Amino acid sequence: MTLALFGPWARFGGERGFYRYAARHLRGAFPRLPARAQLNRLLRAEHAALVAVGQALAETLGARGGAYEALDATAVRVRNAKRGGAGWLAGAADIGWSNRLGWYEGFHLLVSASPDGVVTGFGFGLASTKDQPLAETFFAARHAADPRLPSVGRPSGEPYVADGGFVGADLHRHWRADYGAQVICPPGRTARQPWPAALRRWHSGLRQIIETVNDALLLTFGLDAERPHALGGFQARLAARVALHNFCCWLNRHLGRPLLAFADLLGW
Repeated sequence: MTLALFGPWARFGGERGFYRYAARHLRGAFPRLPARAQLNRLLRAEHAALVAVGQALAETLGARGGAYEALDATAVRVRNAKRGGAGWLAGAADIGWSNRLGWYEGFHLLVSASPDGVVTGFGFGLASTKDQPLAETFFAARHAADPRLPSVGRPSGEPYVADGGFVGADLHRHWRADYGAQVICPPGRTARQPWPAALRRWHSGLRQIIETVNDALLLTFGLDAERPHALGGFQARLAARVALHNFCCWLNRHLGRPLLAFADLLGW
C-alpha cells in the first residue's frame, strides 16, 4: 500500500522510473521488494483498499463539512487517438472530445471535491460519455450507497457547484427529488434568464478549486501520462492517485501548510 501511494508522483516518470528508485533507495524499508511485474499485480489486487484509504482520509479531513462540493469531469487519455489498431483497452476505452486535448482516446473522469480541495468521490466512464450520464450514475450510486461503486463516496447533503456541462432544468429537478443532489450551474446560452456577469464570476470562483484538484491528479501525480494495459490496472492507479492526493492534503495540514501545496512537499 505504501509503495502504491508513493509511486504515482510524476517526477518518477512512470512505473519503471519509480521501480528503479524503489530498488535503489527503498530496500532498507522494503527488503522483500517484489519484482516489478509482481508489484503491479499486487497493486491491482488492492484496488478496494486504495479506495478505502482515500475515503478514510477525506473523512479525517472533514471534507464533507463544507458549504458545497465542486463537481467536474475531465479527460484522461490512455493512448494516442490517431494510432491504428484496437489498443490494449479495446472495449473499455473509446474516443471522445476534450477542450483541453481535442480528440483523445481514454476515459472521462468525474471528480467531486470539498471547498479546500480534498477529493470526496470519483468515477469514470468511456471518453465519449457526456457529463450528465456520469453525474446520474454518480448521484444514484451515492444515494443508494452502492457497494459496487465505493469510489463515489458518501453524499454531504450540500449543493454541487458544476459547470455548463451539467446543465438541464429537468435533470436538476430529477437529481434533487430522487437523489437529494442539488446542482448549481450556469444556464445554457439560449436560456431566457441568463445569469448576470457578477453571478457568473462568483460561481467561477467557487469552481476554481476543482480545476486545481484535476491539475494535481493529471500533472503532479502523473495521471495524464498513464498508459495502462488493463482496466484493473487503470482503476487501481487512479484510486492510488486519489488516495495520494488526500494523503498529501492530510500531511500538509499536519505540517501547518496550505492543503494543496504539493510542489515542494517532498524533499530529495
